[in-house]
Amino acid sequence: MSETLRIAVVGAGPAGIYAADILKKEVAARGGDVLIDLFEHLPAPYGLVRYGVAPDHPRITGIIRALREVLESGVVRLFGNVRFGEDIVLDDLQRHYHGVIFATGATKDAPLDIPGIDLPGSYGAADVVSWYDGHPDVPREWPLEAKEIAVIGNGNVALDVARVLVKHPEDLLPTEVPPNVYEGLKASPVTDVHVFGRRGPLGVKFTPLELRELGELRDVDMIVHDEDFGVDPNEERQKQNKQILVISRTLEQWRTREVRQASRRLHLHFWSKPDAVLGDGRVEALRVERTRPTDDGTGLEGTGELREFPVQAVYRAVGYFSSPVPGVPFDELRGVIPNEAGRVMDGHRPLPGVYATGWIKRGPVGLIGHTKSDAKETIEQLLADDNSRWEPQPYEADAVPALLAERGVAWTDIAGWIRLDEHEMGLGEPEGRARIKVVPRDEMIRVSRGE
Repeated sequence: MSETLRIAVVGAGPAGIYAADILKKEVAARGGDVLIDLFEHLPAPYGLVRYGVAPDHPRITGIIRALREVLESGVVRLFGNVRFGEDIVLDDLQRHYHGVIFATGATKDAPLDIPGIDLPGSYGAADVVSWYDGHPDVPREWPLEAKEIAVIGNGNVALDVARVLVKHPEDLLPTEVPPNVYEGLKASPVTDVHVFGRRGPLGVKFTPLELRELGELRDVDMIVHDEDFGVDPNEERQKQNKQILVISRTLEQWRTREVRQASRRLHLHFWSKPDAVLGDGRVEALRVERTRPTDDGTGLEGTGELREFPVQAVYRAVGYFSSPVPGVPFDELRGVIPNEAGRVMDGHRPLPGVYATGWIKRGPVGLIGHTKSDAKETIEQLLADDNSRWEPQPYEADAVPALLAERGVAWTDIAGWIRLDEHEMGLGEPEGRARIKVVPRDEMIRVSRGE
């Protein structure tokens, strides 16, 4: 591998940064050299680690440390605040790199096809997560006018949303919650948040830690219903899984715990499949159908019993969905870039020089560990494709910065991210907080660029 390999990575979340790290190590192991440019549409890196974790969940410090080490390794350049498809396009990358890895993730909500889901007052969980995490591209205000709220889903995102909405905002103040989010939550009249899952209490997708945290909320009663327990004949077998056993014990404690006179309540409803969002002009209720295990115990079926819950807002947390990448094939049904082991496919043939990793490659499932193995598979394909890479122009270190400058793009770099990071920590220090996140995009750019 005599010529220095030049690769562009689009997306500077964990998937993109891990891909850069693995590529750097694999090329070095083969005695070669590599230059990697990361392009990110936000002014700051880290993707959902920064903008997908609730503010009262400390970021996974070990992961952030590892990601930062890659960025500061000297092999990677970061071009933040660069929109692929607008500020830079596929033809530009072909002129300057041997290939590109798309790691654009999944940030939209998966659809939920039930009547009334588009009524005013019905929202996707991804949108409210972006709001309370201070994402620069969502409105500063969020409509928090409902006393009773429904959250559809039984994964960690559903519990995060329910917890943030029901939690007393004063208890968020020690976190990095942005000031506009704190003020919005403080004005919320919420008294009851209902979480609905179509499976039973042992078929949930959230973790024991997420569940336990709900029981520790100040002045919030946890409410579960006896009728939801003992329905599944396979419960004892399911409890052989240690995580499920811990979840079972936590829920059983709540069944026997006395409901206090808290000012807010969080209700967990199982065996409840959303049937319709009801309302005349805006959300007034959620209708669910009770479910039960099939006779063979392998699936679910509806019972035909319908129930209505008066709510004034509905949040669906049924998964994430990826957005198309300009100029690249996209599977609208699955929400992924079609690929084979990371090689992007145009019909039945590989698209030379184009690869994918992370959620845009396999869909929005799996944890950080999957992201690493995913990236390794993609890098193996890229390095095997010696004869089908792009043939770029001779390397000039200033070529891409000059191209962006010519187009009037105010990009941010690694030094700029360090500057913004230190600025946010400095904002939090007088208040005893780890950081106060800068929310407006123009302010993030100004601080990053030292303007």
